[in-house]
Amino acid sequence: MNRTAAGCLFVSLFVRRKEAPGCIIVSNIKDTDDEGMGKRIFVLEALSVYMELVFHIYMGLDMRYAPLFLCASAAWGFLAAAAVSLLPERAGRAVGAILILLMSVVYMAEFICKKILQQYYQIVGGLDTAAGNHLGDYLAAVWQALRENIPGLFLLVVLPLGVWILTVRRAGKKEPEETNERTGKIGRWKMTALALGAAAVFFACFLAGVFFLPWKGEITPAYLARTDLYTDDQVEQLGLGTMLLQDVRHSIFGTPGETMPQVEEAAEGQQEPEEPVYDHNQMDIDFEGLTAAASSDEERWLSEYFGSVQPAQQNEYTGMFEGYNVIFITAEGFSGYMIDPELTPTLYQMSTEGFVFKNFYTPLHFTSTSGGEFQNLTGLYPRAGFPVSLTESGKRSTYLPFTLANALNGEDYTSIGYHFNQNMYGRELSHPNLGYEWRQADACGRPVTKETNESGREYWPQSDDYMVEQTFADYVDREPFNIYYLTISMHLPYGYDSNEMSRRNWEQVEDLPYSDKTKAYMAAGMELEKGLTHLLEDLEEAGIADHTLIAMAPDHVPYSDLDILEELAGRDFGSDSVETLDEENVDLDVYRNTWILWSAGMKEPVEVEKICSQVDILPTMLNLLGVEYDSRLLAGTDVFSDQEGMAIFFSRSWITDQGTYSRYTEEFQPAPGVEMTEEEQNVYVENKKYVADCRLRLGELIIETDYYRKAVP
Repeated sequence: MNRTAAGCLFVSLFVRRKEAPGCIIVSNIKDTDDEGMGKRIFVLEALSVYMELVFHIYMGLDMRYAPLFLCASAAWGFLAAAAVSLLPERAGRAVGAILILLMSVVYMAEFICKKILQQYYQIVGGLDTAAGNHLGDYLAAVWQALRENIPGLFLLVVLPLGVWILTVRRAGKKEPEETNERTGKIGRWKMTALALGAAAVFFACFLAGVFFLPWKGEITPAYLARTDLYTDDQVEQLGLGTMLLQDVRHSIFGTPGETMPQVEEAAEGQQEPEEPVYDHNQMDIDFEGLTAAASSDEERWLSEYFGSVQPAQQNEYTGMFEGYNVIFITAEGFSGYMIDPELTPTLYQMSTEGFVFKNFYTPLHFTSTSGGEFQNLTGLYPRAGFPVSLTESGKRSTYLPFTLANALNGEDYTSIGYHFNQNMYGRELSHPNLGYEWRQADACGRPVTKETNESGREYWPQSDDYMVEQTFADYVDREPFNIYYLTISMHLPYGYDSNEMSRRNWEQVEDLPYSDKTKAYMAAGMELEKGLTHLLEDLEEAGIADHTLIAMAPDHVPYSDLDILEELAGRDFGSDSVETLDEENVDLDVYRNTWILWSAGMKEPVEVEKICSQVDILPTMLNLLGVEYDSRLLAGTDVFSDQEGMAIFFSRSWITDQGTYSRYTEEFQPAPGVEMTEEEQNVYVENKKYVADCRLRLGELIIETDYYRKAVP
């Protein structure tokens, strides 16, 4: 449905009041103060339903769940109306207007968050995260989103407020100048009782629909009603209002205990080992003892699960880069579709002359940049909701012994991390906890100095080339070193006027056969290309390039600008909107990306066909560096090990070496050349669904229980 057409709902909800749903409550009320209260009740209830319905239509959400989210929104509307009906006339009008304004702002704010950050924000966890971040960095993107969505602004903000003001003004003109106080109170209590009764009826219908209708799929309304995870699905199935209210309820009373997957013996299995037989990457851990001594169900489940997993074998690449310097780069908003042999020769060299991962994916998990960092640096998936996993690990000082910095610091490495931006996502706590001496623009012991123009204005975004220039001298003489760069030059928005790096490199891209936005994205990427070029030159000049391992992976693709990816890839990824990554409809190749793992000392490239993703980076690098770790305790696996490759997406769809599974259709498509009987396929799919469910929960539960501190010798 066309977004603007959602305005026709206004007619059905407000023009003929006596025929509208719910108006039975006010249809027989006399033209007195009772009628004014009745109108306020009806309008609050109707606007609550209207905004939820318009939001779903405007966002293109699945309307199969309309009976649920409309019943829920009606219940919340009548509940709000009951509270307002207890107030005197003037106070009721004012409070009603405030409630309508608040709802309008919340719906529009959530719309903007989803468009820009690809996620909805919960009230408690979301506000806590937002308060610690510098949202001013997104102002240009916010204004752009508002300009592009004027119909939504009208339908969700202007129209509801206008209806409320018009309704209460007309009701006010009909009120007698004097009203018997006792009669007025009786009328208000009567209206309150009716509104509460209606709220109870609609809420009962909502619960009945949630728990008794035969919903299909892996993430059902019944599951979502008991969890604070998967806010996207909560909004689509239960409604935005319900998602927000659930967050408040869970923050006060806690989350009901979720049923953990039943641990299956040797669940993940392993391929038949080939000669020569190698040792396994595992430690001496007594999982049976840990299970018996567990202090919680979550801790017990973790021990049972890890005890059932087969450890990964070492291989011919184990220790290949032992003792090497390490430079790890998380590249903001990077997609391998931008690499060009002429325009980005350094990126092209590093992506084709080292390890070449032909089936590498960067799935978008919760909180975009922070979630991507969490996967890159911990080998675990982030929690599918607030609190933000990387932030929470810093606040709790969670023991994370397998991160590159914590693992290499025990071997006398110098570990420093850099980010040329202000503190966001609580990195002042999380990154020192990962093992780095952390340097950013504020909230750290040694703040970096951001690049400015002649008048002292700081550039936005900052230059990755400038970051390398300013930091190389810090560590070049402190071998062996382990350096982490979090880049920022490719941060959205992408435009000549809104991105300093796009403007700086515009001449190099202005003749490309792309739209201006895609040119701006490429121009921003040129600053990363320049930084990498100078980094390699500096390493060569220092005589240590052959003894330095460089890894680079994105935090996420440019998720709000799929049209950029479609232009660069020369293909349609099938999304209903170029602003939103909807995994139900989008081709998962939108996540296909480039993982650079390269050293100047490599004699020839090594092509890798195995399916892999961001969580596989850490175990692969630990194996290459010859670092002791336990492969069972991570969600990712060493790409060179005997274990099957697997990429798991936020929706719980997945891709393996054997094929692709869609959570939405519940269908498995074997990979080319793979043949399975129906029985073999069913067993395989059920096993991998179990593995996916377990791996997605590990990061959250490890942080919650501080499991590594108890388990790792």
